[in-house]
Amino acid sequence: MDKVDELVSAVRTELAAVADPVKAPEMRRYMKSAMPFYGVPKPQRQAVTRRLFAGYPLPDRGAFVGAVEKLWREAEFREERYVAIDLTGYRASARWQDSSLLPLYEEMIVTGAWWDFVDEIAARRVGPILRAEPAVVGPLMRKWAVDPDLWRRRTAIICQLGAKDRTDLELLTFAIEASIGERDFFLRKGIGWALRQHSRVDPGWVRRFVDEHPGLAPLSVREALKHVPR
Repeated sequence: MDKVDELVSAVRTELAAVADPVKAPEMRRYMKSAMPFYGVPKPQRQAVTRRLFAGYPLPDRGAFVGAVEKLWREAEFREERYVAIDLTGYRASARWQDSSLLPLYEEMIVTGAWWDFVDEIAARRVGPILRAEPAVVGPLMRKWAVDPDLWRRRTAIICQLGAKDRTDLELLTFAIEASIGERDFFLRKGIGWALRQHSRVDPGWVRRFVDEHPGLAPLSVREALKHVPR
């Protein structure tokens, strides 16, 4: 058994060992998930993964990608996909975070197709790569902003949540304007969230943006102005 298989097998064994059959259906209902849950809450899951990631170190980028893909693609329970995302954020995986991982993250975004998967990847994986390689990732986010897939679009809108004063305002404007007329809840909420987050850095810019875009949905406006002084 190679390093990838050892880690994946250990993850499945440990999650099964702490599974809670009472919590599992409740978690599944809350997430409206077609995939079943083990019933392992996030704090307990992360305690397991911290121990396993340290105990089964991956030697190189290929093994890291292979482990993420195996956990994601072969998942029978939703927590296995959460662990795949956890692995991409593990401190030892930081050395491999660059634009070469974007096809992997795109697969996870499109096939995950729900906020619990997409938001973490968008803000904490794609976003930092965008800030490190704007010339590579910026044009891709512009393509995603007008893509038919709503989760690519949401990613383009919210990928700068952690950017603070490094926010690319031209990209943010483009991504939001591309979806202003959309009625989907997740796009409208994402627009409001992105603007609200930037209002912590520049509330005046957000106020002007809202004033200059009367087509914004009421939901987006409420979220955007939540922390903006009247």
